[in-house]
Amino acid sequence: MSAENVPPLIAAQLNYLLNHFPLPVKIEQMWSGSKNYPGILDRFTLVVPYCLDFLKWDLIYDAELPMCAPDIIFGAEDETFHQFVARGGVDGEGNSKSPKNCLSDWNNKDPMRLMVLVQQLRDLYMSYQRRRVGEVDDDRLKFEISTIVSREGIEMHMSSGVEKPEEVKFSVPLLDMNLNKMVPGCPWRHQQKIYLQVVYPVGKKYVSTPSPPRLKLLSTSELKTLFSIEEVKLPSWLDGMCMAEYLPHLEESLEKQVLEAVSLIDVRRRFIEASALPFGRPIEADPVFCRRATFLAASGVFTFLVHFFISTQFPKQQPTLMLQSSQHFNSQGAPIKSPHLNEYPWSPRWEPLQMAERIFEFLVDEALSFKRYCNEAHHQH
Repeated sequence: MSAENVPPLIAAQLNYLLNHFPLPVKIEQMWSGSKNYPGILDRFTLVVPYCLDFLKWDLIYDAELPMCAPDIIFGAEDETFHQFVARGGVDGEGNSKSPKNCLSDWNNKDPMRLMVLVQQLRDLYMSYQRRRVGEVDDDRLKFEISTIVSREGIEMHMSSGVEKPEEVKFSVPLLDMNLNKMVPGCPWRHQQKIYLQVVYPVGKKYVSTPSPPRLKLLSTSELKTLFSIEEVKLPSWLDGMCMAEYLPHLEESLEKQVLEAVSLIDVRRRFIEASALPFGRPIEADPVFCRRATFLAASGVFTFLVHFFISTQFPKQQPTLMLQSSQHFNSQGAPIKSPHLNEYPWSPRWEPLQMAERIFEFLVDEALSFKRYCNEAHHQH
């Protein structure tokens, strides 16, 4: 949050929320709602991850009274979501009727307050959706919920509307492993997770065999630098199966693949280290995931960079190479680069040093073609 025209008290709360919330929340839109201070931003659309999708909530502050708590406007499809009352009344014995919440004793000087408020509302929203799903008149769904209710971290969402069929979506976190700790020097700020999304159409009473749920594997976005979810083949869902039967097989297979993905970091590291023998030390390399490295090379007086892009499927999949001249520039002043190169001798069974040496040999000829390409591109400008 670097917008200069956000009042400092509000900016402090938003910054704390964006930097400390356990999930990656973001501000999608900012605008002004003040007649007297039209340039001051005091309205914000907050995007909150929930059930492998996003909730969009509008935070409505008052630029003229920035010390006051914000109002929060929820999405149109959540009009029955009644969150807590700001000031809970008391019963005859003096006990609070509504649970204590951070709106009832808002402290504008405490930058944590907004984060705590959003966390409370998200927890309440989770309970609200769980209650809605529990009210669905579908025996299979009731059974599914009863078998997995003890699993931690499951989120569920009931979607219905005029345009779309009724369905219930589950987000099931998989693998009780701390993926962040498995990668030494890991730069990830948020905890990385893999989820199974399970979508059940709400059953019609006259259907004898209910259709199987739609299944999809998803992960937090940063995890793809280590492990490609797209490569995972889901086990088949057999007739009459339930989630409690399905999940153990899936998790067992997934755990093996994640452990293999972690071990492949070292395989890529050995390849980069071996490449230093023919090419010299890399001038840049990704030390954590070992997915990228750049070497300086020369062909006579022509010097150029060789960029290696190494996939998570290495060594089955060979690195993609790209050459970049250090002497030729286009009309915008940017260095001239080659197209991506993949057509060179390769075998995943070679030792790392042999892989590196064969690439080096290939580049002896390729450097001459690239030099001609650079000269032609340079003269065209």
